[in-house]
Amino acid sequence: MPDMLAKLYDLPDLDEALAGMAAGGIDVRPALVLEKPAVLAWVAARFPGWVAEADVSFSRLPVACHIAVKDRQLLGFACYDAAGRNFFGPMGVAETDRGQGVGRVLLLSVLHAQRAQGYAYSIIGGVGPADFYARTVGAVLIDGSEAGLLAPLVAGKTLINSTR
Repeated sequence: MPDMLAKLYDLPDLDEALAGMAAGGIDVRPALVLEKPAVLAWVAARFPGWVAEADVSFSRLPVACHIAVKDRQLLGFACYDAAGRNFFGPMGVAETDRGQGVGRVLLLSVLHAQRAQGYAYSIIGGVGPADFYARTVGAVLIDGSEAGLLAPLVAGKTLINSTR
């Protein structure tokens, strides 16, 4: 899957997006360090391949994991600076909560946070729904990025064998 690039100096308004979520009782915000165990357990249950990156996002200051919560229940998460500096992702929304705009607002929340930290662009790593990112924030595909950050892993050069 290729990477995409999003301009952070030309993002849709975050306040309006957050207000729309709040009207539906959904709070989108940076996670608190004390929420780390609950967030990681939620990610492990729904997106087990992304637990390590979500874990790393809690070691950043400020915490680089944003969450969507309704009635004290986690609906989704989005991270940055996890797989690499200036990378957006991973992001996931519970299957039962998709189609409400939660992913869109999590994306905007994180990209605005990256902009506040001085980034001009964000690399959206290994995208699945490229149309979503292009439509939501005008992200464009990065030519020749199909292997991306994971190229050494794909080539069998980085993942250790833990069975020994």
